Amino acid sequence: MELKLARTELNAKPKSISLEKIEAAVAKDGQKIFYFDRDNSHKELIALVEYFEEKGLGVYHRTVRYGLDDNDYMYEIHIL
Repeated sequence: MELKLARTELNAKPKSISLEKIEAAVAKDGQKIFYFDRDNSHKELIALVEYFEEKGLGVYHRTVRYGLDDNDYMYEIHIL
């Protein structure tokens, strides 16, 4: 599964990260917060949450709004 990380600039293209890299980062640090781009589908993010919950980890998922426009948001996922 490939997910897109949040953009660092408004006009930039989002960078992709694989599920294996996310899992390695969580295993290394024990917990990790990821910010994902709005281009990811809700279904993909729920699949990510369920994947880590099946492994016995706690996962918090929320939408972060950073502007007044309807498209000014990103997803935050905190994996413990």
